[in-house]
Amino acid sequence: MRKYAVPLIMLIVFETVAVVLWQTKDNLFYLFNFSYIGISISLGAFLFIRKYQYARRIVQLLVGLYMMIYLGLIRGENMQIEGFWYYLFTGVFEAATIHYAVAKIFGPLIFGRGWCGYACWTAMVLDFLPYKVPEQPRRQLGWIRYITFAAALIFVAALFLAHVGNMERIMFRAFIIGNILYYASGIILAYAFKDNRAFCKYLCPVTVFLKPMSYYSLIRVKCDKEKCISCGKCRRVCPMNVDMTDNSRKRENGTECILCMECVKNCPKGAL
Repeated sequence: MRKYAVPLIMLIVFETVAVVLWQTKDNLFYLFNFSYIGISISLGAFLFIRKYQYARRIVQLLVGLYMMIYLGLIRGENMQIEGFWYYLFTGVFEAATIHYAVAKIFGPLIFGRGWCGYACWTAMVLDFLPYKVPEQPRRQLGWIRYITFAAALIFVAALFLAHVGNMERIMFRAFIIGNILYYASGIILAYAFKDNRAFCKYLCPVTVFLKPMSYYSLIRVKCDKEKCISCGKCRRVCPMNVDMTDNSRKRENGTECILCMECVKNCPKGAL
């Protein structure tokens, strides 16, 4: 039963968050929301352990569509980074601020950038594109993400400083327009660099939150040096160009790992 420890841990973490927020906020929605996400992610981890080929894709669709369609379009919550800044500036610990705290600021201490691999609705679409394995070396363009991060912050701050009315409606429109821009730029980058995850590597502003905490992630892929034959296959199939043969937290692109487990599935010796 030890091999099922990861899905069990994930389920416990999300159920704990669900119950705590339900009781402290006196809102049943949080029990449903985080229970649903926790069960979906745990199901994916369980299916992966059972060697089901499309385990991760199932989780991406279950969580990604829920976040984008139900929370975003139906409930009108801006779950993009602009929504986080909006709720933070208003001093309301709801919706996007709770989501970011759990999934993208403190959660990565446990599951690293698992959000990017299993729950991001942008990557959910980009992973359907043909370049699942990067055909070109990683480029030194990661600095662009800090510009998009700052742009989102400045946009929301400017709205508050200008005392603009109808902020809720503006945030909803920003969610729609932001998603269109993210998908368009992600698809263009994927075809330009022949890499589905080019958007995640160079442009996504959310990674500015994810990367620092991911360095200390509890759940991470490790290499059994005694089994490893240095064939390099894990590096070739990694969509984020991570050196999985190095167990150091300082390994190349170490904070970029999205726990997609492609390296584990493709290792000929089961060393990962």
